[in-house]
Amino acid sequence: MNLPKWLERRYDILWESFRDSPFSFEKAAKVLKEKNDDSADQVNVILNELKKKGWLKVIPHKKDARKKIYTLISREKAISDLFSEVKQKESLTRSELESLLKRAADLIRTRVDYTFILVLLFYKRISDKWRMEYEKAYKEAIEDGLTPEEAEKEAKNAIHHDFDIPEEFLWDNIRKNPAKLTENFSKAMKVLAERNSEVRDIFENVDFIQFTRNRENEELLRQLVELFSARSLHDVSPDILGDAYEWILRYFAPQKAKEGEVYTPREVIKLMIEILDPKPGEKIYDPACGSGGMLIIGYKHVENEYGPLEANKLFLYGQEANYKTLALARMNFYIHDIRNIQLAYGDTLLSPKFKEGEKPQKFEIAITNPPWNQDGYGEDTLKKAEFYKERFPFGSPTKQSADWAWIQHLIYSIDDKKGRAGIVMDNGCLFRGGREKNIRKEFIEKGWIETVILLPEKLFYNTGAPGAIMIFRKNREGRMRDEEGGRGVNKHKILFINASKEYKQHPEVRKLNILSDENIKKIVDTYKNFKEIEGFSRVVDIEEIRENDYNLNVTLYVFPEEETEHIDVAKEWKELMEIEKEIDKIEEKIKGYLKELEYEV
Repeated sequence: MNLPKWLERRYDILWESFRDSPFSFEKAAKVLKEKNDDSADQVNVILNELKKKGWLKVIPHKKDARKKIYTLISREKAISDLFSEVKQKESLTRSELESLLKRAADLIRTRVDYTFILVLLFYKRISDKWRMEYEKAYKEAIEDGLTPEEAEKEAKNAIHHDFDIPEEFLWDNIRKNPAKLTENFSKAMKVLAERNSEVRDIFENVDFIQFTRNRENEELLRQLVELFSARSLHDVSPDILGDAYEWILRYFAPQKAKEGEVYTPREVIKLMIEILDPKPGEKIYDPACGSGGMLIIGYKHVENEYGPLEANKLFLYGQEANYKTLALARMNFYIHDIRNIQLAYGDTLLSPKFKEGEKPQKFEIAITNPPWNQDGYGEDTLKKAEFYKERFPFGSPTKQSADWAWIQHLIYSIDDKKGRAGIVMDNGCLFRGGREKNIRKEFIEKGWIETVILLPEKLFYNTGAPGAIMIFRKNREGRMRDEEGGRGVNKHKILFINASKEYKQHPEVRKLNILSDENIKKIVDTYKNFKEIEGFSRVVDIEEIRENDYNLNVTLYVFPEEETEHIDVAKEWKELMEIEKEIDKIEEKIKGYLKELEYEV
């Protein structure tokens, strides 16, 4: 309700007496005097406020224009009208929401963790949505014949809500007392964590008490709360809200990259998803899921290709070793309104959490961007991992880089018949020797490596290195077909794509590049047709790769053609002759000037 308690109490007295029947000022004054001892002046204020709030309809008296006839509007209709009005007036556009978040980002700058913006955005969303769910449940309860008191109690039941939120901890109620913002948010986080176990890590991840020990941060929290309070988020579409959430992650990515956090550009993910092409009913797995971007874009791909009903038939699985990052992922999926997701906390290389019976689970698609050159996973460590022999059949990489441990886990995780996998890696894993070369050799000989793509440099926030995408299939025959020149998709050939020149300058970050839609389309079309383009792509037989000592460095097989300038020799010679004639004329003039000055020439 949008009525203050004092006004709501008078409304209830009048409703009990008149319900939706017309009444005069005198009759209202008599009832309120008898039951609440209100004066005539107070009654005048009460009726005006009820009219202003939309709970009272007023029309002139037919016989006496100086008098008015009043009719109360039922509780359910008033709430319904209010909801409709709010929806029309406060629906946020994508640009408006991003503008709001930009102001929030400007407030915190680099002083505090951007997680506070994400948590406040999330909390405001679920609180506003709780209000909407309450209004809907209340209206349905009234229509079912419950009294207003019974309907109110029923509408608060947790069964009607995505989250179990006590009314005292709804956003607007916390906001009422600015002096206790920190205390009330801290209490709310604790209570919501206890009542909503599936998102406990979200609410346990933010310490408002610690945050506001600095007095400046206390004022900062107040400003952020007021900023978010300006607009309702209950009816913002998941697409717009999800894009806004991603905008925050992207906006702070350069700063967080300095602290070691990895943000995979969404254009790189889109490229990988277009290549792997998930279908309805398939299972997509990311063993180092971060904030969930790869799984979300996989879901959106199916939604765009087949519709929302088919997208809901996808099964998404993600594991993450950073507890805080996992909380960001949970919020991200809720904000995007994606519910068919299973997330797990833990170190994937040592302990994969998704299992079928006594073995790690298999998936149609496995996709990831793990930490590049992650150290600490040498033989002594990996031998203690669960399912070591099954997941790492070609042995352990060096202690200095777990790249080929990730790749072995990824290929183990895909289905033998339909499975395909994609990974973003540092280029070094393509050509380093020693243990890594031995593992790489096994992959090449088994025919599991389908495509290697060299990316442009400066795509990533945490490194200027170009990186590479590797695409794997165990069952290459599924894509076999003959093509011109006898080159087809088979286990004895690998497609190399040198996309190092396929980029545009980043529109916001001066030192970065991005993949445009045109760049992505060119790479995907080349992959799907397994075709060769001079200076861009080449299908290479593994015999040639053997001769190169199992080196997969893309530039060894495909090097972009240098742009050469065509020179018209005859035209250039003619222009040179004209220039020499001009020089001769100028020299003659200079000699004349010198003679006039009586210099000996």
